[in-house]
Amino acid sequence: MLELDQGWQLEMERGPDWLFVRLDAASHAAHPPADLAESIWRLLRQHFTNRLVLEMDDLPILCSELIGQMVILHKRIYMDGGLMRVCGLSEGHRLALRSCRISDRFPSYRNREDAVMGHRPALPR
Repeated sequence: MLELDQGWQLEMERGPDWLFVRLDAASHAAHPPADLAESIWRLLRQHFTNRLVLEMDDLPILCSELIGQMVILHKRIYMDGGLMRVCGLSEGHRLALRSCRISDRFPSYRNREDAVMGHRPALPR
């Protein structure tokens, strides 16, 4: 577990060719650290991979600052030839991404296994 500023934690697991990072915020942590994308990028570099599954099951809200950090991280991974997939998004999270018009950049997967395989069953609109 990696402790970040402002009550945020990253729980990391290594899989074959992928890094799994679960975001967790304390109940009082409203905004993510400004260097969240950089912290996750450093983890990817340390583990010699450019494939990430970001697990967001434990996040009660998807604020604009976090969406901004996701966009920065996605761009950096993409420019490095890697993949970033997101799982565990609630309906509210998906609506927030859709309202920012970036839901196509972050397709929602049910769990890490589906994210790795790229399998997305049809979701209701």
